Amino acid sequence: MTPVLGRAAIAYVAETVARALPEADVIVSIEQEDVLDHEPTLDALRASGQLKLMPASRTLLESVLAAAKVAQFPLLITTADNVLLSEDAVHSVNGSGFSKVDAVVVLARREAILAAHPAGKGRYYEFRDGAFSNCNLFWLRDRSALLAAQPFSTGGQFLKTKGRILKAFGLLNAILFATRLLSLRAMFASVSRRLKVKVVPIILADGRLAIDVDDLNSLKMVEDILTQDALEQGKVASA
Repeated sequence: MTPVLGRAAIAYVAETVARALPEADVIVSIEQEDVLDHEPTLDALRASGQLKLMPASRTLLESVLAAAKVAQFPLLITTADNVLLSEDAVHSVNGSGFSKVDAVVVLARREAILAAHPAGKGRYYEFRDGAFSNCNLFWLRDRSALLAAQPFSTGGQFLKTKGRILKAFGLLNAILFATRLLSLRAMFASVSRRLKVKVVPIILADGRLAIDVDDLNSLKMVEDILTQDALEQGKVASA
């Protein structure tokens, strides 16, 4: 519910997903449902029947597993602070061309993120072919693909918490990651073998997708980008 230019962060996300996938249910997993009361966008989506609430579980993984019990697949997963999520990004990972893939993780290159905002991100996943950041957008083909969510049993935030990569992906993958011996796709192939599901990365050109509202600095970055968007749209409309 953090206000972003006066509007709750989750309202941006829910509206984008609902517009992109008008026939899909939007499920919000949250600890305290009443904090969403009286938010206009969420009220409208709940009244339409498209948005449904369910109590969050103890961990990210448990919350996803709980939602998966009532959700239809393929399942798209994102976070409530992913304010700059776009309809194009949603469409790019909504199952088209993924017939032989179990799960998809969306990332952006460091160069694209810096082009979106010069402050960039504090940390990146670095591989032989470049540095990347997660866009908090994931796709699961069916229930068997839930194995791909197992690494989040430790809570995610792999770059911020020492030891989580080791616990989530095993010693070999932790060493391969630390030494940057593999490309991004080769690393995902190695992780897929450990998880026993095929997980592939998709790299999107829009670096804004990797900038979410984590703290005051990233909040300012997101508000800067939204303000610039509004100014540019105003110029187009006036022209």
